[in-house]
Amino acid sequence: MSVEEKPSRKTGVAHFFAAAGYSAAGLAEVLADGRDLAAFFARAPALNPAREQVTGVICGVRIEAIEDPLMREIRILDKLVDELAKGRPLEKILRRGAG
Repeated sequence: MSVEEKPSRKTGVAHFFAAAGYSAAGLAEVLADGRDLAAFFARAPALNPAREQVTGVICGVRIEAIEDPLMREIRILDKLVDELAKGRPLEKILRRGAG
């Protein structure tokens, strides 16, 4: 099941992009101009600091062990989309309220 198949999952991804500081119009602009991921993250108005709490393994690599900053951001986004597609709430993925 994909993120597109369930509205609540699509909403979670939208919240992530909003947490990066992108409005709906800003995200539409990113998609229209064909911006690559390096530019997407570099130009993000305000990345959510909670994204650094995302941990786990994606594509066989532990996220917290990734040293390249861009690759880490890409894998965090990948993990977020995977977890949302599995039905996990965004708050759990970002570990809000944990501790």
